[in-house]
Amino acid sequence: MLRSQLPGGTFKDVPKAHSKRMAAIRGYGNKTTEERLRLGLVRAGIRGWRLRPRDIQGHPDFFFSEVRLAIFVDGCFWHGCPSCGHVPQKNRSFWAAKLARNRERDSRTTKRLENEGYIVLRFWEHELRDSLSLCITKVIRVIETANQELSGRGSVSQRRDKW
Repeated sequence: MLRSQLPGGTFKDVPKAHSKRMAAIRGYGNKTTEERLRLGLVRAGIRGWRLRPRDIQGHPDFFFSEVRLAIFVDGCFWHGCPSCGHVPQKNRSFWAAKLARNRERDSRTTKRLENEGYIVLRFWEHELRDSLSLCITKVIRVIETANQELSGRGSVSQRRDKW
């Protein structure tokens, strides 16, 4: 539990307006993460994926079942990006513990899925913003490699055109 990681086990008083603003941030379907990658996949003609499957450990944002590829898109703030993430000054101990816990959970989820034979890709929010085409190219390469390893079963994700 997060509270046990805080000094004194208590949260500092947080203004209601700030709390309401943070609570309004959606956990999925964000335009800077999931929607951006989804648009890139659709534009590239990549098919064969499901959004946030509940039956896969960690509930990846995108899942290609035939090649066992799980893709997570991580918001730079919420997942503690080493390049552009930060710990807010207000209620610092809470946020430091929260972001550390998120990073630990992400690491455990990735390791668990890989141990179960899944391929796991993680993209940072800033990677999708700055170089969506490189992210899409990486997805294509992973799918093509997995398809080659599955040889004989045919291509999993048919594309309308080459990238």
